[in-house]
Amino acid sequence: MKLQQTLLIATILGGLVFNSCSTKKDKFINRNWHALNTKYNTLYNGNIAFEQGREELNASYRDDYWEILPVERLEVTEEIKLDSEDNNPNFIIAEEKATKAIQKHSMDIEDEERNPQTDEAFLLLGKARYFDQRYIPALESFNYVLRKYTESDKLNEVTIWREKTNMRLDNPELAIKNLRRLFKFETLKDQEYADANAVLAQCYINLKAADTAIQKLKIAQGYTKKNSEKGRYLFIIGQLYNQMGHKDSANYAFDKVIALNRKSPRVYMINAHLKKIQNIEITDSNREELFEYLTDLEENRENRPFLDKIYREIADFHLENQFDSLAITYYNKSLRATQGELKLNALNYQSLADYNFDRNEYKISGAYYDSTLTNLADNTRKYRNIKKKLDNLEDVIKYEDIVQYSDSVITLYEMPEEERKAYFEEVIAEIKRKEEEEAKKKLERSNAGFATFAESKGGKENKGKFYFYNITSLGYGKNDFKTRWGDRVLEDDWRWSNKNRALPSEATSEEVLANGQSPEELLEEQKYSVDFYLEQIPTEITLIDSLRTERNFANYQLGLIYKEKFKENLLAASKLERVLEADPEERLILPSKYNLYKIYEETGSPLALDMKQNIISNHPDTRYAEILLNPQAVLEGNTDSPDARYASLYKLYQQQEFLQVITMSQNYINKFTGDPIVPKFEMLKANAIGRLQGFEPFKEALNYVALTYPNNPEGKKAEQMVAEQLPKLAKKEFSPETGSSGAGNWKVVFPFKIKDNEKALKLKERLEESITDLKYKNIISKDIYNLEDQFVVVHGFKSKDFALGYAELIKKNKDYRIKDENFVVLSDNYKIIQVHKNLESYKEQISTPKP
Repeated sequence: MKLQQTLLIATILGGLVFNSCSTKKDKFINRNWHALNTKYNTLYNGNIAFEQGREELNASYRDDYWEILPVERLEVTEEIKLDSEDNNPNFIIAEEKATKAIQKHSMDIEDEERNPQTDEAFLLLGKARYFDQRYIPALESFNYVLRKYTESDKLNEVTIWREKTNMRLDNPELAIKNLRRLFKFETLKDQEYADANAVLAQCYINLKAADTAIQKLKIAQGYTKKNSEKGRYLFIIGQLYNQMGHKDSANYAFDKVIALNRKSPRVYMINAHLKKIQNIEITDSNREELFEYLTDLEENRENRPFLDKIYREIADFHLENQFDSLAITYYNKSLRATQGELKLNALNYQSLADYNFDRNEYKISGAYYDSTLTNLADNTRKYRNIKKKLDNLEDVIKYEDIVQYSDSVITLYEMPEEERKAYFEEVIAEIKRKEEEEAKKKLERSNAGFATFAESKGGKENKGKFYFYNITSLGYGKNDFKTRWGDRVLEDDWRWSNKNRALPSEATSEEVLANGQSPEELLEEQKYSVDFYLEQIPTEITLIDSLRTERNFANYQLGLIYKEKFKENLLAASKLERVLEADPEERLILPSKYNLYKIYEETGSPLALDMKQNIISNHPDTRYAEILLNPQAVLEGNTDSPDARYASLYKLYQQQEFLQVITMSQNYINKFTGDPIVPKFEMLKANAIGRLQGFEPFKEALNYVALTYPNNPEGKKAEQMVAEQLPKLAKKEFSPETGSSGAGNWKVVFPFKIKDNEKALKLKERLEESITDLKYKNIISKDIYNLEDQFVVVHGFKSKDFALGYAELIKKNKDYRIKDENFVVLSDNYKIIQVHKNLESYKEQISTPKP
């Protein structure tokens, strides 16, 4: 009996459960069954996944405190995501759960939703899509809730999320309009009111209306119940006031952030401290107070994660107070303490670069600018500005190295024998002294460490043990070995003196003599041998003269760079004066004098008049003298100007007068040394050399342009040609000429000597007549091959047979009777012949019978 009752009850309950699973019946049990399943099963898991996804975003997101913070901590990228792409797995799970809740538990009966949890499922769906930056699908979800669930208690929240989405879709005006309507017609909870005003603030920030954004943020921070949001909103208010130039109001906002202390994330408080310090002008009355303020921030143990920013602020403080060494120390401490913040690294490197640049330490400055670039995003304005400055410095560094090396070698060459020996004896003594000091420091550090360890628990446990088990003794032995023998490779005969060892010495520029080696790279007996160093000094007068020539040219280039690019007139004048004092080449004398005249004139020096008279008196027939006597001579259009001469020379190049182009280009290069047009003459000359002399001379000429003018457009173009075009032109192997190739791939070539140019021109005319009479579409050209030979070429035959047929036709046709020597060649092979000037090799190949 009991069994029957149990079965009956189970059957009834099973039937009720089965009936309640239906989404088509509007019954009490059905509504509540699906509502409970939606809320405590599907949506519960979806919300957990959603919150985990937000936590991951917050953990990985890094705010850029050097710019105005976004109101919402969300990293927005420029990429457009699609539904099919891989997105954050937690948001995918949240979306799947929301979709499942809608598909399985929605009770849309007679166009009315009976499950009160479905609107929350759509809200979760939209939020998951929003944080995955799929804003269009998110907008669809929010709009569906607003349209379908008019009685929902989530309408205000959904509206706020929709306007956040509109704002992300670059529709801030629409978001502002809809939120104003929301304020007018709806009653909002405090947190909803705060969230809505935060969205409005971001819209106004996007619209560059900082004052209105501040008002909305003040309201948002007043109504929000979340201290993390309050701290963020107050910090952004301070940033916006700073942007508007209201530093007192900004500091008032930062003080409020600081007052929150541990209630909001500490990162806001630390950055508020630093921003506040930046807003305070340093005076004699507050200098000590500010320093104590910064010192307190530095010494507070809770601030350790933010020491990188604190160190930078201290460095700026010391630099402004002209404590340069302290400033550099703290910039370097900031770099060492960095938490992977690239922008902070870039700012520190740039500060160090600017410091050295202002002190004319261009080589060091260039290294720091290079490090700055590695920490900046490409294709930004700041990256391009730094890159331009670094490009200008590259030439300075190169030429300063040349001057430094040449001066060192020439100075040693000109020293009397006894002074040389004394100098190198001092160098060797200094090397030994540094090695002894370094070894002593290493030993002291090692002994201090071993002593500390010996007194520790681990050290006491090792006392009295076998040598290799005694950590203290073993460590001491290792240190002693390294001090005595250096870093030796584990190999046979390691004690031989010809084995290199690492030596702790630094080479000065004057010590780098032995084939570019520094003393630390030399062998033991070489490093301490005066005779070895003496042997490295060149004795050939030709080599010394070459170094003097290089030094003069480098000093001249440095003078121009300092004058034109860095506006350092004193440095420029000193370099150009050194050129004139060093018996330079004739081509450098006049440009150096003229540029010195311009510097003296600009600085108001009385030397300007003397230099002007010097140029007019000693170089009366030159262009520079003409410029000084008649400034109109440099006006554009003057037939004697560099631009006009380049234009006429380029016309000669187009007419294949390559020898004349090469000769005249060199004359103009010598005449206009220092003029910006010189690289253009060099490039034209290189192209003419390639057309006349072939691949190898062309390669050499291009490399010269690329290396000599790396920062000019012509130098960059030459470098690009070396990297991209030369490898394509390097091929010397001829293609097989068997069978028929594609359209326009064959030529008929008539070789002539340059001295027979009149015959070549007459043949060209007759060939053009034949092409016209025969109604062919071929093109005739006269191409220079080298200094002695040229070709008359008929281009554009579809196959070898067509080309041979044409050659035979004009030979036998009574109207032409053209019997001049000719040959048929594949277009690719003709190109190789012209590039490599290897016609004889081609003739040998086609005349050699195949086995």
